[in-house]
Amino acid sequence: MAKFKVIVSDPTQSKSKVVELDGSRAVPLIGKRLGETIDGSVVGMPGLKLKVTGGSDKDGFPMRPSIHGGVRIGVIVSKGVGFHPKREGERKRKTLRGDVITEEIVQVNMKVLEKLKKAEKPKRERKARAEAAVEKRETESQPKPDEAQVSQAEQSASAPIEHGGESSEEATQAAGG
Repeated sequence: MAKFKVIVSDPTQSKSKVVELDGSRAVPLIGKRLGETIDGSVVGMPGLKLKVTGGSDKDGFPMRPSIHGGVRIGVIVSKGVGFHPKREGERKRKTLRGDVITEEIVQVNMKVLEKLKKAEKPKRERKARAEAAVEKRETESQPKPDEAQVSQAEQSASAPIEHGGESSEEATQAAGG
């Protein structure tokens, strides 16, 4: 079974989080390519969109986007992932891994692309609740109408409405059928 150590970095906060996936939780990542965008719920972080940026296999060989497939091969490289030349024009044969996540991959690197509205909701929700509480206090502190006016309004509201000599129930029955 596949077992991945997923490292999710958030560039906006300059923080990263490590999540370990194994068994059936790791299966959705198999077959994904470098640069693909996935939903954060696959990694247990709902409300995020994540981009696969890299990884390495069980022997520590890094994944390179220019090598297609899930293979590990020796390639002559001049710069980029897996080789940083000391002199200008230097080339070297390096063993690198392809751009597809397979069961032989151990570490997968991801980056947060965007936070969906649901992830931002708690902060806004707290602010909305605070504003609602302030409005409620303001409406409670407003002067109340005189009790005489309230009692007249209650009496008129509680009086039965007559429809040409019928009660309201008879009127609805006659209209309904």
